[in-house]
Amino acid sequence: MGIRLMGIAHAKQKLRRSLSARMGMFSATSSDVPKGHFAVYVGEFTHKKRFVIPFSFLNHPLFQDLLDRAEEEFGYDHPTGSLTIPCSEEFFTSLTSALNCS
Repeated sequence: MGIRLMGIAHAKQKLRRSLSARMGMFSATSSDVPKGHFAVYVGEFTHKKRFVIPFSFLNHPLFQDLLDRAEEEFGYDHPTGSLTIPCSEEFFTSLTSALNCS
């Protein structure tokens, strides 16, 4: 139980660091993110798609692995000002579908 809570805290901390520098820069699209969710951009190279996902995904180890990959590739200060996950849209869609079912 303690390990799981540490994992959740670690994921939330990563998300906070990634987004904390951008809190003052709300775009027009930020108003369409419902409470309890956050937006991420997914894709490789220049083609990226925006997804709105629930915070509950932060609890899952597979999603935490994606956050680790994002940190390795982009760091915490990404030039676009958004959380970008470096994987294919197909992989992300299948992962989120699996997480929704669990």
